Amino acid sequence: MAPMKAMKAAGASKSMKVMKMKAVRALPKSGIAAQVAENTGLKKSAVTQVLSSLADIGATEVKKAGKFVLPGLVMIKTRQKPATKAGKRQMFGKEVLVKAQPAKTVVKAYPVKAVKAQF
Repeated sequence: MAPMKAMKAAGASKSMKVMKMKAVRALPKSGIAAQVAENTGLKKSAVTQVLSSLADIGATEVKKAGKFVLPGLVMIKTRQKPATKAGKRQMFGKEVLVKAQPAKTVVKAYPVKAVKAQF
């Protein structure tokens, strides 16, 4: 019985360590602008304007064509999800009432092959 308790205690401490891990933060727009400005020799304000215009172009292209590719980095696509009917469904062994959902357009981003290969 004692070894089992020791294993449970070890498992609990491991999960607690996972919970206490520091959250990873993404680089903000200003940080990206600063790094691009440093690498290219441009002013940070000019790079910020380029990033803003790139975001605007991407949003309009995705809306218009349904697809936008940032070469060497990411591809953004839209996809139509069909409407779902209301009813009862089995979820985890229980019967659950599900509301009807209208059809909607979903936006997804996919990394390009070069980015995937790095991981």
